[in-house]
Amino acid sequence: MGDVVHTMPAISDIAAHIPGAVIDWVVEKPFASLPAMHPAVRRVIPITWRKWRKSLWKAETRAAISEARRALKAERYDLVLDLQGLVKSALWAMQANGPRAGYDRASAREPLATMAYQRTAPVPKTLHAVERSRRLAAAHLGYDIGDTPPQFSLTAAQGSWQAASNRYAVLITGASRPEKLWPETSWLAIAASLRDAGYGLVWLWGSASEEARCKRLASAAGGEVPPFLSVADASTVLAKSAICVGLDTGFSHIAAAFGVPTVGIYCDHEPGLVGISGEGYVASVGGRGQVPEVREVAGLVRGAVS
Repeated sequence: MGDVVHTMPAISDIAAHIPGAVIDWVVEKPFASLPAMHPAVRRVIPITWRKWRKSLWKAETRAAISEARRALKAERYDLVLDLQGLVKSALWAMQANGPRAGYDRASAREPLATMAYQRTAPVPKTLHAVERSRRLAAAHLGYDIGDTPPQFSLTAAQGSWQAASNRYAVLITGASRPEKLWPETSWLAIAASLRDAGYGLVWLWGSASEEARCKRLASAAGGEVPPFLSVADASTVLAKSAICVGLDTGFSHIAAAFGVPTVGIYCDHEPGLVGISGEGYVASVGGRGQVPEVREVAGLVRGAVS
């Protein structure tokens, strides 16, 4: 999910520098609602490769893949741009009808992917993921972004669930791996500080274990635990929030993309190249083997709301 969000400014750049550009986006189906929020995207082509690769021998899987390939080959594209630089993304780029472009061998996350491209361009690996995507698109489409700030340009629809408070903080306590989690006692301390500052609390979750954790924390600190929300509905909740404090997870990046003041907590990953990025206040703290202390996070939260 974070990769999808990090690509949004590249789409904004294309639309700004090439008026009338027609942009289609291939994305994993669970995240398809995110590209649809960008006004410059004409069509979203969803695939479920994560699911398909586990059952390639099944007839229904082969039929679904064939249908996705037909959708990609139905139109002649002037450029097929792989912004991930992975073997799997390069393989899907090969299914589209048009010249393929991507990172050069020294720049790609997986160098083998470059064998699929007719055109390549160098982009420093030391840049943030947002800037890498922006500069790759600029290199292949012939414009200069200079030092302009990234524009995410997202618009959220009306969601199915609304918080009781008009001024609320979203707390995102779940992550894809246990190593990314932050102690519950630390969450309670941050929740208390936000509650005392007059914010309602919304504990956002996406799995059964995350729901159980959120209910424990809400029981102790107060606040609301919404029902399970789709990515689109969760994005609306995030877009309307006053502040977001979250772990290294896609929802935190979505909040920042909407310009919401966002503090990202990193417990098992260096934030440098994939840290929180957005058009409002953003801050990332922690790193691999560096679990942030409450005082560090609290200081950043104060900076976000001051």
